[in-house]
Amino acid sequence: MFTLDPAMSWSWNIGRLFGIATRVHASFLLLLLWAAFSGYSGTGTLTAAVMGVIFMIAVFASVVAHELGHALTARVHGIETRQILLLPIGGVAQLEQGHMRPNVELQVALAGPVVSFLLAGVLFTFAAILGDVSPDSFLGSLAWTNLGLAVFNMLPAFPMDGGRVLRAG
Repeated sequence: MFTLDPAMSWSWNIGRLFGIATRVHASFLLLLLWAAFSGYSGTGTLTAAVMGVIFMIAVFASVVAHELGHALTARVHGIETRQILLLPIGGVAQLEQGHMRPNVELQVALAGPVVSFLLAGVLFTFAAILGDVSPDSFLGSLAWTNLGLAVFNMLPAFPMDGGRVLRAG
């Protein structure tokens, strides 16, 4: 299908979550190749390459959860989400409504980081139970990544969530 939106023409549908189309941009394949190469070059093993790819997929699953936080909070306020698009730099929940009341925008903007903070807490808990919360362990690294995702998104600059919180304020 022809489309004028380059993000759509270079992205693939990976399914629907809560009725929201979820797509991944073709450039994401480069990120997976980089993760495999990094894993392999560090140890010279196929296992490390596969673990690098699995970790990158887990990170982007966390990004999807973050974006679902925004989308489902918006839905509570009657705002639908056209799609969630995954890009190598992160994800975007494309909401239908352009202008929101400040209190609604605040809730929608905070929902994603709250999900990331909660994921970090759950992952840190499981990593602690397993005895390694360091970034050297899979769960520890994923927990630290989610914590970083939440904090980074709260920077008070657009288009990040912190910029939207600032605008709502």
